[in-house]
Amino acid sequence: MKYTITSIDIKEYPEAIEIWEASVRATHDFVSEEDIQRYKPLILNEYFKAVELLAIRDEHHVILGFSGVADRIIEMLFIAPEHRGKGLGRELVINCINVLDCNKVDVNEQNKQAVGFYERMGFKTEQRSELDGEGRPYPILHMELKTRID
Repeated sequence: MKYTITSIDIKEYPEAIEIWEASVRATHDFVSEEDIQRYKPLILNEYFKAVELLAIRDEHHVILGFSGVADRIIEMLFIAPEHRGKGLGRELVINCINVLDCNKVDVNEQNKQAVGFYERMGFKTEQRSELDGEGRPYPILHMELKTRID
């Protein structure tokens, strides 16, 4: 299957937030329901606007996942659960590195799959924050690209 990576328009934010929520539920078992509901409007109404959002799409232009980048940092990467394991996250990260010149990513420490994924993509942990950007008890690993892969 051929995938394309394109910008996400504001009218597609509702579709993107659905992918975000489904992905968080599938991969972030440490996040409470209360926090999912708390973050959802923040992401939809603030965070999406603060990053360059890029979607990976199928041949029908359907969004299968997306990345969000600000200041050369991968701030978000979410793949619809039914499309995980197909290399879509890898394609998005390679795009972030090669096209947007990203060299950093912040990852929830408790999301071991994501930490391993970024390590395989060439990132290494440089620092750790005890709290996330909202002051919640979800430690963040600040990772930096050490080895480029294509």
